[in-house]
Amino acid sequence: MPQDSQIEQRLNRLEAHLKQENPILQDVVKSFRQLDTISRKMGFLGSGESYAVRTPWWPLISILGTYSSGKSTFINAYLNYKLQSTGNQAVDDKFSVLCYTRDDEVRVLPGLALDSDARFPLYRIGDAIEEVAPGEGKHVDSYVQLKTCPSEKLRGKILIDSPGFDADAQRTSTLRITDRIIDLSDLVLVFFDARHPETGSMRDTLKHLVQSTVKRRDANKFLYILNQVDVTAREDNPEEVFAAWQRALAQHGLTAGKYFSIYNPEAAVPIEDEKLKMRYERKMKADTEEIHNRIEEVKVERAYRIVGMLEESVQQIEDRVLPVLKDFLSAWRRQVLMIDGIGLAVLAVLFLVLTLWAGAWNGLSLDLGLPRLLEVYPGVCILGAVIVALLGWGHFTVRKWVARRLIEKMAPKGKEHHRFVQAFRKNVVWWRSILRRNPAGWGLHTQKGLARIKENIKLYIQKMNDYFTDPSGAGADVASVQAQGPAPQQEEKP
Repeated sequence: MPQDSQIEQRLNRLEAHLKQENPILQDVVKSFRQLDTISRKMGFLGSGESYAVRTPWWPLISILGTYSSGKSTFINAYLNYKLQSTGNQAVDDKFSVLCYTRDDEVRVLPGLALDSDARFPLYRIGDAIEEVAPGEGKHVDSYVQLKTCPSEKLRGKILIDSPGFDADAQRTSTLRITDRIIDLSDLVLVFFDARHPETGSMRDTLKHLVQSTVKRRDANKFLYILNQVDVTAREDNPEEVFAAWQRALAQHGLTAGKYFSIYNPEAAVPIEDEKLKMRYERKMKADTEEIHNRIEEVKVERAYRIVGMLEESVQQIEDRVLPVLKDFLSAWRRQVLMIDGIGLAVLAVLFLVLTLWAGAWNGLSLDLGLPRLLEVYPGVCILGAVIVALLGWGHFTVRKWVARRLIEKMAPKGKEHHRFVQAFRKNVVWWRSILRRNPAGWGLHTQKGLARIKENIKLYIQKMNDYFTDPSGAGADVASVQAQGPAPQQEEKP
């Protein structure tokens, strides 16, 4: 199946899912389609690529931490469904992507289901694994799996349960997946075990998950959770355990994120002191409720983030792609014309020498009448035709040589290097005039298209504000807003 057909099917499925799960975002896909068309005309986006599949559309909450820190127990309690296996030792060595299903039974699907579907996180994670562990990319099933669950808590969002960090050196591929998940996540819950606050696993977790987040722009999406704190009730000074844990985070430079302390009431150790028990329960309920609220808020945050991603993609074309293409085109045109000028000068000198040699000059007058040339100087005419042909061949050869040299020099390095290369190449094809100043695909129609997308972005934000807020207190019917959907583009005339 052609790549463009595959991406079209993915976008169609995405729209169908959003119609059921989050109709507010359904029309945003149409704007992504328009942006894809513009970018393909400019050569920046290739066949089978789309801005819409660069990030998961569903809210993503990742749950990381040490072994035996209660991650699985927390997930089961939140879902109100016994989905994840629990235990004091490592019970699962894979990243589990948890997704809602309407079926009554739980299904465990192989990692290939994630690696090959752009709608889910960890799409093409096999390539990322292959970069750091050659030969392991094809064993993606050994690293990740997809679990479906009928819990309504999962509707419209995705959870990722990670294998716990241990004191041993982590496999590079596992850390690569962890970093990928952190980048994609809207919320990151980092769990620690209050029963073993000073273990090597905690130090390893602090080193990788805390130190690497200090300077992140999205550091506020990290929640640090000391779990199973009920065991500290037996300490002479239980507050000191939590304080020591906070100091450990501070020593690793943590300046953002929030701290919580929770435990599972069903598995809690008995607390004989009634006042202490009430205090622990009050703290646990308050922190648990706040964590759950943050999880639910992610759905709203993701909706705005998707629209923000659309806006960033438009800005990327206007503020980054277009200037780079113009600079490349200007440098290419200037160098080609300069070399062409040198070639024409050489041709002029040869022409002068040949005509002097042929005696075609009468003082300052040049007699190049065609009949005379054909009669007297046929060799000169043939040589001139050959020179003109060589000049034409040389012009297109120079175009290719200059383009190849400039592409190597001017194409920005990084993940999108190949996109700039293909856009550069589209601007130097042989049938494009060297005198054209605008990059391929850029013109008044393109500018108007981007302007329409930016205007629709404002309308999407307004629609979401109307859906998620009610500043006037009018109490708009949410169901009617959902039924109508944010459809500014549907109202436009074809």
